[in-house]
Amino acid sequence: MRRGWVAVAAATMVVLTACSGGSGGTSSSAASAAADPAKVSGDITVLTNRTDQIKDGSLKKYADEFSRTYPNVNVKFEGLTDYEGEVKIRMNTENYGDVLLIPDNVSINQYPTFFSPLGDSAELSKTYNWTDYTTVKDKVYGIANYGTATGLVYNKAVWQQAGVTQWPKTTQEFIDDLKAIKAKGQAIPYYTNYKDAWPLQKWTDNIGGPSCDQGGKDKLSTTAEPWAAGQDLNAIDGLLYNTVHEKLSEDDPTTTNWEKSKTLLGTGKIGAMLLGSWAVPQMQAAATAAGQNPDDIGFMPFPQAADGKLCTIIQPDYKYAVNVHSKNKEAARAWIDWFLNKSGSAQAEQAVSSVKGSALPASLKPFEAQGVTLLLGQNQQNAAVISKIDKGSEIGLGSPDYRQKLVDTARGAAPGDMNSYFADLNKKWAASQKTVTG
Repeated sequence: MRRGWVAVAAATMVVLTACSGGSGGTSSSAASAAADPAKVSGDITVLTNRTDQIKDGSLKKYADEFSRTYPNVNVKFEGLTDYEGEVKIRMNTENYGDVLLIPDNVSINQYPTFFSPLGDSAELSKTYNWTDYTTVKDKVYGIANYGTATGLVYNKAVWQQAGVTQWPKTTQEFIDDLKAIKAKGQAIPYYTNYKDAWPLQKWTDNIGGPSCDQGGKDKLSTTAEPWAAGQDLNAIDGLLYNTVHEKLSEDDPTTTNWEKSKTLLGTGKIGAMLLGSWAVPQMQAAATAAGQNPDDIGFMPFPQAADGKLCTIIQPDYKYAVNVHSKNKEAARAWIDWFLNKSGSAQAEQAVSSVKGSALPASLKPFEAQGVTLLLGQNQQNAAVISKIDKGSEIGLGSPDYRQKLVDTARGAAPGDMNSYFADLNKKWAASQKTVTG
């Protein structure tokens, strides 16, 4: 049997439809790389969050390979540790690279202002998954390199030493498991990565997981109280709050360190972190570098079953886009097309390539074996409306700020408790929703 999405056991595969909402724009298109490679030329700068791949030479190897096909294009990489923060500032100018990863904090309505269209959604969606995430008025403004499962990367040895051998199916079971790890006294049960902040954004990717509903995020446009009991965000943010409140995370979240956390988890000093499955190979590499067993690194779904079955969203990672101000759009587009289709980087990351028909990575084999339902992304029909509601509410589902405040509340560094904080979020969301939708 051909391996791909259709070959996933017990999985629910739903074909996404393109989002047609959002505002228009009059930016010039990034030319297709179908032109003669010998005639494509120019110097391009590619912004990346993968500073580790600059240091280890991985990106240079890709560029060297690319130059064999496009000898007249020179690719330069610029690594940014605080990618979201730094790019957000630079986008106030025209200097934000030629190729960049679309920051999470840029609303879909703004895409035509900052990025060149890559093509028609009807055409590009035949080749790539998740094009609806970046579609505005039938034009695609970004394409993901790959998708990864939502859930938690964890050290299997730590969990087994605590007597936990089965994935938790409720948030309370997860809390109980973390307590068992804490009782052993050998590892921090959970690590928030609060200081680097961006990992807290990844909790939003799990919307739709607890309810096993691909339309879970779309429903935020008509849900007045998303943090009410029974809602996905209540389960998601409630788990984070209770983990911190029960003192099952690091002692001082203001001192966390993302790069250091890889080694801490890889060597069994951390039990788990909520991240995409993209984190698995990074933690495995850290384990190997520290002389530990990379096979100890595992990945589990968000711990909330729907009708007795665990579910995960296969989310697109950052989407590659072309700066609308780039002087070398054709060369920039050539890099994107080559990187997505020819580099093999998605396979190297143990991720699911956005190119349709790609195989599942090894890190998701346990999901297949245990019958976890896999949903191909979150529906995007109401993405533009939700973005407007979110902006009006000043909550910021795509930013880490409100979850940092959640963590601060949970640890007693900010006033209130979970119920009062959720009530405030619901109030803000409902008021903005009423303004936006009438």
